[in-house]
Amino acid sequence: MNYQRFVALGDSCAEGLDDLLPDGQYRGWADRVASALDAPGFRYANLAVRGRRLDQMLVEQVPAAAALEPDLVVLFGGGNDVMSNATQEQIAQRADAMVRAVTSFAPTVAVFTLSDISHRMPFGRRMRPRIETLNSAMRTAASRYGAILVDVEADECVHDSRYFGPDRLHLSSLGHRRLAGHVMSALGIPFDESWLAPLEGKAASASVLDHWRWLRDQVLPVAYSRTRNKLIGRQPGDGFVPKRPQLAPLTWPQRVSR
Repeated sequence: MNYQRFVALGDSCAEGLDDLLPDGQYRGWADRVASALDAPGFRYANLAVRGRRLDQMLVEQVPAAAALEPDLVVLFGGGNDVMSNATQEQIAQRADAMVRAVTSFAPTVAVFTLSDISHRMPFGRRMRPRIETLNSAMRTAASRYGAILVDVEADECVHDSRYFGPDRLHLSSLGHRRLAGHVMSALGIPFDESWLAPLEGKAASASVLDHWRWLRDQVLPVAYSRTRNKLIGRQPGDGFVPKRPQLAPLTWPQRVSR
């Protein structure tokens, strides 16, 4: 299908965090998909904002997306819901509401499952039931409302640290490229199949010192920042705006934050 108006919704992954361009801006899987779709008349918007949960996307991103009248919407979200204090029932309800809303105005919608972070994060097993709840809800909602499911839960890349950034949560450039390949495969869009080929060699195993450095440099600063922001009434994503709030050709300038 020849898509002309592509809108990406979501959080930091859809924004493209840890897939840095030489100028310091973020690229990400959505920009990569847009590049593959680029043709005369094609326009692309990315309404994703880092830190946002599904319930926030529903009230902030969905109305803006509907006003753009897209023919393709791809949603990546739920990770922040999993890491929040939301109950499993709330997570499932949010996923259903989000997919239902987006499919009400876009003829083609693609949604994702999440990979199991417990393979690469100490203490990550505590989130496994919440991830399973989200993934089950996304599968059910995709079937119920006619969305395309990009099911990456069982992707082998979850075991390879080279697909992830320093925080072991956000994707690296290789991870974003692989995710873009999964999206285009699900949509039936031609792409370089090497994007989904296994990486050569093996990633180095993390040592106890590596885990300590990750805890010191990645986990503790984020935990401190979130606790401080909660005390002053700020939520993750506050102060940031979508990098591409309007449908425009790919040459349109990008913004990351205010």
